[in-house]
Amino acid sequence: MPKKAVQSPAAAPVVRPLQGTVIVTRQVHFNAAHRLHNPAKGAQWNTATFGPCNNPRWHGHNYVLEVSVRGRPDPETGYVIDLGDLNALLQESIVAKCDHRNLNEEVDFLRDVIPSAENLVIAFWHQIAPRLTAGMLHCVKLYETPRNFAEFYGPDAA
Repeated sequence: MPKKAVQSPAAAPVVRPLQGTVIVTRQVHFNAAHRLHNPAKGAQWNTATFGPCNNPRWHGHNYVLEVSVRGRPDPETGYVIDLGDLNALLQESIVAKCDHRNLNEEVDFLRDVIPSAENLVIAFWHQIAPRLTAGMLHCVKLYETPRNFAEFYGPDAA
């Protein structure tokens, strides 16, 4: 009787993880109205300082928000963070609260804040950072227009 051939166990597929720090970015959009106004100052100061952005009937922007997360790719997925998860976080914590809203009056985490692009990126950081499931928040960048934007790299950035 011939001997049965012995099969060697199949070698497990090998995944070669690469080392390095990567920054990934997700972009979302929302539309909102706001007014740049400091209630501690008079009407003349507000008009001189903010110009048409102090319009008491508000003005709006088609905002573009870019959120960047820094980290090392997970050896099992190759992801720093699943961008679908990051998108869901941004939709829930920023877009759902700000889209088609008056930022001065309707967004709880912006209460008593002058909603300049500079203040918005700081406020957005504080909404996003505690909810991240992977990586470290690197940058929150907000475009008010294609030519006007603000970036925030966190409270500890130099």
